[in-house]
Amino acid sequence: MKNKSYIGISFIILIFGIIFIPKIINRIKEGSVVKNDRMSLSNEIVKEEGLIKIGPVPKFELTDQNNTKISDKSYLGKVYVIEFFFSTCPSICPIMNKNMKDIQKEFSKENNFGVASITINPENDTVEVLKEHANQLGITSPNWHFLTGDKEYILSLANKGFNLYAAENKKVNGGFEHSGLFALVDKEGKIRCRKDNQGNPILYYDGLEAKGVKEIKEDIKLLLEE
Repeated sequence: MKNKSYIGISFIILIFGIIFIPKIINRIKEGSVVKNDRMSLSNEIVKEEGLIKIGPVPKFELTDQNNTKISDKSYLGKVYVIEFFFSTCPSICPIMNKNMKDIQKEFSKENNFGVASITINPENDTVEVLKEHANQLGITSPNWHFLTGDKEYILSLANKGFNLYAAENKKVNGGFEHSGLFALVDKEGKIRCRKDNQGNPILYYDGLEAKGVKEIKEDIKLLLEE
């Protein structure tokens, strides 16, 4: 029985040598062992260390300050930033406006960069009001759209679509409350972000602090190069 086992093992080794050893020798001669194996692993590591893909941006269709229908598909091929705001906001919106203008100015020569500012008070922020609001801010970029539509639709888009808090609250100054976060979207319509110091995705960028503005500028540059 032992002799039969030795014969079987020897036969397997012989077959392996006939079939695979010449292929391995050829790959070593061509340098393809390193090229095909190590380089593919390296590429995967680079992708893992880059910006994280959170998932596709929620589908939306709204109307901008020029009375033009704008959807998520309108931004395909562009890197863009999304915010939720309202024109009469007395608290955080002026800071967000200032910081978003700073971001837009940084990339004003980039045709593949855009901004979507979605009002959470569309009953007041009509097309005409948003047009005047854009003029007051001095916005001339054709890729910065101030968007309005149905209130319930927009609040659902913010809270359920993006998971960015926005709500009507008659008890607070201005009648609405919302987060001061910016969402970053790549050319393929995927929400992207960096990791924090613990290696966790930050999901969104702080639109109120200089640190958040600096980080999103850095990451916009990365996405524009992709």
